[in-house]
Amino acid sequence: MQEHLPHASHEPAIGRTVQYYIDERPNWPDGTPVPVTPMTAMQWRIWGLAAAGKFFEGLVVFMTGVAMPLIANEFGLGAVEHGVVGAASLAGILVGALLLGGLADQFGRKLMFIVEMVLFIIFLMLLSVAPSYVWLVVFLFGIGLALGCDYPTAHLIISESIPTSARGRLVLGAFAFQAVGALVGTGVGYVVLTIDSDVTAWRWMYAAAIIPAMLVLAGRFFVTESAPWLFARGRKHEAEHETARLLQRKPAYPKKVVLSAPHKVEAGATGWMALFNRRNRRATILASVPWFLQDLSTYGIGIFTPTILAATLGHDSGNARNIAEIIQNDIAAAEGAAMIDVLLIVGIIFAVALADRVGRVPLQILGFIGCAAGLLIASFSAYYDGAMGTALIFIGFMMFNFMTNLGPNAQTYLLAGEVFPTAIRGKGAGFAAAFAKMGAVLTAFGFPILLASLGQQMLLFGLVAMSLLGAAVTWWFRIETTGVSLDEVGAHGHHAGKVPIPDSALAEL
Repeated sequence: MQEHLPHASHEPAIGRTVQYYIDERPNWPDGTPVPVTPMTAMQWRIWGLAAAGKFFEGLVVFMTGVAMPLIANEFGLGAVEHGVVGAASLAGILVGALLLGGLADQFGRKLMFIVEMVLFIIFLMLLSVAPSYVWLVVFLFGIGLALGCDYPTAHLIISESIPTSARGRLVLGAFAFQAVGALVGTGVGYVVLTIDSDVTAWRWMYAAAIIPAMLVLAGRFFVTESAPWLFARGRKHEAEHETARLLQRKPAYPKKVVLSAPHKVEAGATGWMALFNRRNRRATILASVPWFLQDLSTYGIGIFTPTILAATLGHDSGNARNIAEIIQNDIAAAEGAAMIDVLLIVGIIFAVALADRVGRVPLQILGFIGCAAGLLIASFSAYYDGAMGTALIFIGFMMFNFMTNLGPNAQTYLLAGEVFPTAIRGKGAGFAAAFAKMGAVLTAFGFPILLASLGQQMLLFGLVAMSLLGAAVTWWFRIETTGVSLDEVGAHGHHAGKVPIPDSALAEL
């Protein structure tokens, strides 16, 4: 079935919204429509700078797994302190997504896009010279604040600036750089460890990101503000100006931007409680609960993969006799973690390719089930010694990483920025990310404690159950946004029991 997207010669079925202008496709002289909506240089710039934010998140969070043994040795951390360090940046993400991300609805997407990178750079510099355990936790929390703000802001600044037909691919394409960052973070940790065999080598790991972050900050000053946000705030002329800047081409088209409201706009509250009213409650549950359940597994496995591998391979840093052994054990674990992290990238590549074809909800359900299978395979390593036990850990974790990025790790992020109306999109996506990071914080703090008290197998069994529950919740509260323009989301909302899926999306499903 042909997609119902506007062409240059057609009158809009709804008001001439920003999305209408973005979705317009040119025609060839004989009237044949061009099959894709052309992207402008500004749209690609926005996408690239947003992707950089996701890269830094993966870099910092996963690099902490490599840095952890050195940090623990320098500051003499016990199991509780170890958990606090692992949870500090995730707690910051929780607070940042809820408080700072929600400010994007009030002060604009662009301003918060800049502010979050300023905060990231400041706390990154402070972290590299942290004088004590307490300040280390404070600075990691500060980095998390910046990364938390990026969760809703980066999604919104992309999704409100690009064609509907490519929204899934491009949002997830940017999100893919979290996996790239995870791999690079593990790689940076490995390189630093091989160059500097001192216990303070972890400081150089974090310092390596400062200059790249400064370059990204400079670029963010030169992007457009979200025109849909401006229009929703009643700033029509500014919205028209920013739309023209966003769509600047050679030859120039459109010649002039004149915006009008979409038909059938349903007015609604814009405060935080609007997320829980009858209109938006279903969207809030879908965006938040599966993401929470997914983060229980993803961050626990991601952060502590080096620790688990070190123990499985017989290189537990807790048994090391000196700094040289700690470094050597950490290098061995980093090598194994890097092999497993490659599957994050493979998984997100498949997600990018399939999100606009198969749909967000089917991929999320399939991914949750696949995650459960991978964790179950890894849990069987408890019954075997030597090479077989190690192989089961690797196979299970690699399957988990592939399926989580194909499904819930990618699709929860995508859905959270799509299912809410423009006026509360920042709050909705921010709340979902914050609620999800409650799961990440609980895992990061409790994982080392539970690992020591319950053992690896029982912990993995618990994560299997959480993954299956995530699949069930996704199915029960499903809202498919594949092929749905953001104008339609704002016009109709999602009343309980209604799951609007346009004909174009049904054709793809």
